[in-house]
Amino acid sequence: MPIEKNDSQLLSELVPVVEENLTRHIAEADGWQPHDLVPWDQGKNFAFMGGTDWSADQTSLSEVESLALTVGVLVADNLPAYHREIAKHLALMGPWWRWVGRWTAEENRQSIVLRNYLMVTRAVDPVALERARMDEMVRGYAMAPMHLIEMLVNSALEEKAAAVRHHNTAALGEDPLVAMIAERLAADDDLQSLFYRNLVEAALELAPDQTVQAVASRIAAFDVPSVVLPGGGSSTAVLAEAGIYDLAEQGEKVFSPLLRSWNIATRTDLGPEGDQAREELSALL
Repeated sequence: MPIEKNDSQLLSELVPVVEENLTRHIAEADGWQPHDLVPWDQGKNFAFMGGTDWSADQTSLSEVESLALTVGVLVADNLPAYHREIAKHLALMGPWWRWVGRWTAEENRQSIVLRNYLMVTRAVDPVALERARMDEMVRGYAMAPMHLIEMLVNSALEEKAAAVRHHNTAALGEDPLVAMIAERLAADDDLQSLFYRNLVEAALELAPDQTVQAVASRIAAFDVPSVVLPGGGSSTAVLAEAGIYDLAEQGEKVFSPLLRSWNIATRTDLGPEGDQAREELSALL
């Protein structure tokens, strides 16, 4: 019977894989600049600085595009809470900690470009957005109790889901610059998901039963990050209605690509517990 590894053992044994994937990630990442994607020539002062305040007739975006970008800002601006939760699992050690810093910087860059774009183009009510941001950060975010492998699986799922959301925003094709921004964010999220995916793949070699159990448990319990929108309402339902992120397509677009990469269905190194978890996955999907 395989011996279950604790988080400290796994953190240590996965260090070479983290180092390798962090190096690869940095080499493959596009060092895009947020200021390049903001149409600064459209900007003008608000009333506080002698200009005019926002009104609904100033936005040139569709309701769906505005919604998608608003959700992006509210999720990304809650970064301190996400950083805290990830840091709790990945500890203050070597490449793990460098990854936490890299991931945090990349997520912050997403928030910067989205907020600057929305403010300069007056695409949304800035007062309502700021109030929603304050409320969201006060609510914060707390990750459910997880072991290390579960956290890695969950992060791979979350980043893949974020990439799907951004790809679908770009696919609207209503504003070329919005599409460009959304594809840039999706590329970041896809690359971040790949980082976590590769760590889960390595964990499968170290502790196959334990890892398949973690995959099954996190897919069964998976929830995309949700925020309360300005004016009320959950982003999950509204994004689904708008076709930006449909929970009904989650299995096909988020879960299945990762499961295929992990070769869960064809593994021959599983014990009874791993086999049972694999059966549970089949039932879920």
